[in-house]
Amino acid sequence: MPGAGNVPTVLTRIRAGRNAPAPAGERCEMCSEPVADEHQHVVDVEVRQLMCVCRGCYLLFTDTTAQLRYRAVPDRYLAFPDFAMDRRAWEALQIPVGLAFFFCNSSLGRTVAFYPGPAGATESELDLQAWNDIRAADHRVDSLAADTEALLVRAPDTEDAAPRGYLVPIDACYEFVGRLRILWRGFDGGQEAHDYVHQFFELLDARARTVQRT
Repeated sequence: MPGAGNVPTVLTRIRAGRNAPAPAGERCEMCSEPVADEHQHVVDVEVRQLMCVCRGCYLLFTDTTAQLRYRAVPDRYLAFPDFAMDRRAWEALQIPVGLAFFFCNSSLGRTVAFYPGPAGATESELDLQAWNDIRAADHRVDSLAADTEALLVRAPDTEDAAPRGYLVPIDACYEFVGRLRILWRGFDGGQEAHDYVHQFFELLDARARTVQRT
């Protein structure tokens, strides 16, 4: 079992811009071309599935205004300092852990929330009024691209601690949660999982471009 000291896929992609060579023999799930030099993703909106694709297939689905079944996952990381989600606002969302990601599911026509745990990404019943209060207080939330980008939030530990909000590609969220599932031990995840979360957010802070609240 690899420990948190070994750099997992999602952290490697954050550091290298998600263009590291893919394993030998891996092929595009659309045209079957090899994807050894670049490894990007599109979302199948209808079935909520990520697909590994070559650069050519990826570029077919980058138009965010087109009504397409497939949507290319962008490669931008933004940090939202002073995010409008204090401890009280977080508790109103009724998410049982201190980490979650939110994205607009266009098929459902609403925002959905997922949090990590021993079973992987678990959906939370999102209180829409509480979510709308956060949107009204911080308009940076509305910059997310539907289906392909997520708001990743690390909740403040105390009333006076600052929340941490980030806009990240949706594939990075699922890889992050998947890695946590592998490392998870016991009730709260264990030391390896905690170390991994700390590493992940350190690299995310280094990778993300800061967008100030207006």
